[in-house]
Amino acid sequence: MKKTIIILAIAFTVFSCKQASKDVPALSEYFAKQDSGIQTGNEKVIQIESLGKKFNIWTKRFGNNPKTRILLLNGGPGGTHEYFQCFENFLPKEGIEFIYYDQLGCGYSDNPNDTAYWDLDRFVEEVEQVRVALGLNKDNFYLLGHSWGGILAMQYSLKYQQNLKALIISNMMSSCPDYDKYAEEVLAKQMDKTVLDSIRAMEARNDFANPQYMGLLIPNFYEQHMLRKPYAEWPAVVQRAFAGMNQSLYVTMQGPSEFGISGRLTNWDVSKELNKIEVPTLVIGAEHDTMDPNHMKWMSTQFKNGTYTYCPNGGHMAMYDDQENYFNGLIGFVKKVERK
Repeated sequence: MKKTIIILAIAFTVFSCKQASKDVPALSEYFAKQDSGIQTGNEKVIQIESLGKKFNIWTKRFGNNPKTRILLLNGGPGGTHEYFQCFENFLPKEGIEFIYYDQLGCGYSDNPNDTAYWDLDRFVEEVEQVRVALGLNKDNFYLLGHSWGGILAMQYSLKYQQNLKALIISNMMSSCPDYDKYAEEVLAKQMDKTVLDSIRAMEARNDFANPQYMGLLIPNFYEQHMLRKPYAEWPAVVQRAFAGMNQSLYVTMQGPSEFGISGRLTNWDVSKELNKIEVPTLVIGAEHDTMDPNHMKWMSTQFKNGTYTYCPNGGHMAMYDDQENYFNGLIGFVKKVERK
C-alpha cells in the first residue's frame, strides 16, 4: 500500500510539472528576442495620429508570451510608466508578459504642450492605435489601468471590449462624483482639523505652489492614503514617477486639489454602464486607498464576469505597500482566465 502511494505521488508530481511547463513559458522562451535586427531591450516607439498631427509614443515589452500580454496604463493623469517597475519582480516568474507604455504627454512619449489633447475620448483612441501597433487582440490582450489609467481602461472597454481578453481595474472608482463625495465625507474627516483648515485656506487662495501645501499633504495625506510608508522610504521609481508628472495634463483633467476632482473629469461616471462589460474583469481595491474600497468591491459585482481583490494593508499604490495581496490577486486572476 505504501509503495502504491509513493508511486502515485511521484506520478502526480511529474504530471504537475509537465502541466506547469505547458502553462508557463521556459525562461529561454520568455526572454527570447522577438524582433529582428539590433536588439534594444524591446523598446518600441509607435507613431500615432491625433487631432491631425503625428506623435511618437514610447512602449517597452517585458517578456514574451503570445497568449498573455498585459498593457499597463499609468495613473496621474500625467504620470509615467516607472512606478510599474515592481511588476518585474512578480510577473516574469509566472510567464506573464507585460508592456510599459507612456501615454501622450507622459514620460518618454511626445508632449504636444497643448491642453486640447488632454481629453478622455482622445486617449481612448490613442490606446486603440497602440493596441493595433503592438499586435494585441482578444486572444492575448489584458488591459490594466491604475488610478487615472483605470478610468481610461473602463472607457476603452466600453467602446472596444471586443479586442480584449480581460480587464484589470486597479485602485479606481467608476464615478468621479462618488470619489468627490468619499474625499469630502471620509478622507477629509480623517485629517487633523487644523491641518485640513490650513490646506483648504491655501486651496481657496489658489496657492498650490506654496511649499507648505505639499509639506502638509505629504505626511497627512500621501503617507496615509497614497503609499503607506514615510515619504523618505518611498521607492525611487515611485518618487521619479511623481516628480515627472505632467502638471498641465494633471491639472487640466484632475484639477489642482487632491481632495476630489475639479478638472475635465469632474462629471465622469460609468457606474451604471459596468454591466455592459462582459470580458473577465478584476477590480483591485485597498483599505486605506484614496478611493473607496467598498465602491470598488461593489464594482466587481456589476461587471458580467467580475472578481475582486482586496488589499487590507494597502493605499492607492497597493502594488508597493501591500504587494503580497496585490500580486497574488493579479496573478491568480490571470491564471484563472488562462485556464478557461
